[in-house]
Amino acid sequence: MSEFLDILALSVKALVSQSAVFFALMGVGLNLHFGYTGLLNFGQIGFALLGGYGVAISVSMWGLPLFVGVLIGVIAALVLALLLGVPTLRLRADYLAIVTIAAAEILRLVFRSTPATEITGATQGLSAFGGEFYALAPFETQRTYDFLGSTWTGRETWACLVGWILVTLFSLLIWQLMRSPWGRVVKAIREDEDAVRSLGKNVYSYKMQSLALGGVMASFGGMILVLATGSANPDQFQNANTFLAYAALILGGTARVLGPVIGSMILWFLIAFTDAGLAALIRNGFIPDEILSRADVANIRFVLVGVGLMLLLIFRPQGILGDRREIVLDAS
Repeated sequence: MSEFLDILALSVKALVSQSAVFFALMGVGLNLHFGYTGLLNFGQIGFALLGGYGVAISVSMWGLPLFVGVLIGVIAALVLALLLGVPTLRLRADYLAIVTIAAAEILRLVFRSTPATEITGATQGLSAFGGEFYALAPFETQRTYDFLGSTWTGRETWACLVGWILVTLFSLLIWQLMRSPWGRVVKAIREDEDAVRSLGKNVYSYKMQSLALGGVMASFGGMILVLATGSANPDQFQNANTFLAYAALILGGTARVLGPVIGSMILWFLIAFTDAGLAALIRNGFIPDEILSRADVANIRFVLVGVGLMLLLIFRPQGILGDRREIVLDAS
C-alpha cells in the first residue's frame, strides 16, 4: 500500500512538473495554430529550441542580462515564423507541415554540429546561465519542500511556479483573443479561408500573426525547460516532442482554451504512473524479467500511452474537453 502511495505521489508531481509546463506552453501555441487557425505546424519544437538557446547563449556565452536573453529568444522565434510562413502560408496546409518539421530538425542538427561549438556548445550544450533567474525567487532555492505528497527542490518549485504563471497568462490571452474580432476571423479561416478572403480579409496576414504568436508561446516553453534543467542541449529539442505536444492537445481537446493544459497534465501523470507502476511490478516479481526488463520500461510506457491515445481517437476524437465540430480542418 505504501509503495502504491509513493507511485501516486510521484505521478501527482509529474502532473505539475516542468515537463508538464513545457508541453502545456507548446500545446497552447499549437492550439492557436491547429485548433483555432487550422495551421499544420509539425515543427513547434524549433520555436522552443530558439527560445531556450536565446537565453542560454545570451547569458552564458555573451554575458548579457537574463531579460535580454528572453527578448532575443522571442525575436528569434518571430524571425523563424517569418522564414517559415512567407513561402508556405499562401499554399496548402501540408506544405507548412513539411517545411516546419524539416526546419525544426535542421535547427537541431545545426546547433549540435561541430562548427557551432563556440556558440551552442554542440553536443555538450550550455550551462551556468540560470543564476539570475533563481536569484529572483522569493524563497530559498537551496532548500527542499514537501508538496502534494512529494519532495521538491527550491529550484524545481520556482521554475514550475514561473512556468504555470506563463501558462495561465497565455491561456487568458488566448481566451480573450478568441472572444475578439481577430479570433473570430482566424476561426473562420480554419473553417473556410476562401469565404473569409471573399469578405475582404487578408487571410495570409492573419495566418502569419497566428503562426508568430503561437511560436512565441513555444519559445517561452523552451526557456522554462532550459532554466529548469540547468542546461541547454540540442537533443532536448527533438521532433518527437512536437508530436507529444500534439498528443497533449488532442487528449485535452483542440480549440479549447484549457485543452492543451489539461491534456499535458494528464499525459505526464499517465507517463509517470505507467513508468513507476511497471517498475514496481517488475521489482516485486509480478512481471518476470524474461517478459519485461526495467530497461524496457522507458519505451513500453510510451507504447501503452500511445495505445490509449489511439483508443481515445477512436471513441472520443474531440478529446476530453473538445467538441467534435471543432476538429474539422479545412486543409485546402
